[in-house]
Amino acid sequence: MFLNKKKLAAIIIGSLAAGSALTAGGVFWLLNIHTAGDAAEYIRFFGVKKFIEARYVEPTDDQALLDGAIAGMVKSLGDPHSVYLNAQSYEGLKQHTEGTFGGIGVTMGFKDNKVTVISVIEGTPGEGAGVKAGDEILAVDDTPVTEFDPTEVAQHIRGEVGTNVVLRLHREGAEDFDVTITRDTIQVPTAKGKMLENTDHIGYIRIASFGEHTAAEYHEALENLENDGMKGLIIDLRENGGGLITTCVDIARTVVPKGPIVSVVRRDGSTEEHDSNLEENKYPIVVLIDGNSASASEILAGALQDTGAATLVGTKSYGKGSVQAVIPMFHNDALKLTIARYYTPNGRCIDGTGIEPDVEVELAPDATADTQLLQAIETMKSKLQ
Repeated sequence: MFLNKKKLAAIIIGSLAAGSALTAGGVFWLLNIHTAGDAAEYIRFFGVKKFIEARYVEPTDDQALLDGAIAGMVKSLGDPHSVYLNAQSYEGLKQHTEGTFGGIGVTMGFKDNKVTVISVIEGTPGEGAGVKAGDEILAVDDTPVTEFDPTEVAQHIRGEVGTNVVLRLHREGAEDFDVTITRDTIQVPTAKGKMLENTDHIGYIRIASFGEHTAAEYHEALENLENDGMKGLIIDLRENGGGLITTCVDIARTVVPKGPIVSVVRRDGSTEEHDSNLEENKYPIVVLIDGNSASASEILAGALQDTGAATLVGTKSYGKGSVQAVIPMFHNDALKLTIARYYTPNGRCIDGTGIEPDVEVELAPDATADTQLLQAIETMKSKLQ
């Protein structure tokens, strides 16, 4: 039996319509589109992209347009800790977390629309050039940092070993100045320990950041100090901008008494709690913090303060109480997105407020001695009496 042309045409049109509806339905499901308003917004987005591609005075790069759109979406959140990482930025982040990268040896913080040096790693080109913690970076190679997203600042400072980068710096009490620094391979030991001289077996561990290898370095330093008869421990978290929460928790379990270390609370109210099983501390603890102690540093310091396991000495910490997840994407790029806030054992969220030390001691810019460390030693001696 043969169909006439009108019926055949109707079947074909109906099939195409059904197929289009199914395809559109699949796309809507993937994009989580449930209302006409949602659909209109996506149409508006793709319409702008197509208009730019068709009418912009110069040929466009499709990938660059999409990268820019994603970066713009994340930037609109108004959160300096949520950023789009292109392939170069993402690779730089992985290298920094792993502990080896090319650059000048400084860590930076982003707050109040400023890029500030949090710490300068010993023995690196940054230290050799005279860069100091607290310096504000105004420009990189004559380009103001205001023209970059936060992570792009680090991306532009890093580069091929042996090449130069010029930073324009602002330092309190001085005129703005330029400094030329030759990049080098930066290998970062993130935790070091020693027995302090002229003390009765007071151990000292400096934790510069919480990277992939920090816990192993810390455990080795702690074991060596314990084998040498350590009676009290000073943990130095000054100028530590944070890092991996898993590393922080690993270290916290050696000094925070049994119970919660930190609670990570997401938007939907779900909570992830990290706990310690330590029955009791073997020795008294003092922790050094300052205005550049941030994120994971504040998790450790807050847990020790809340549980009464340590005395905090120094100045108020940075106040970064949020948790970021790095989500790999499809072109070796990634999203670094704030997904939760953390709370100390007593339920404190220190985001934007910081942690107040138990003993406040300022470190003068022109100080010839580390007055904060000296106070930490005195505090420890009183505990050992």
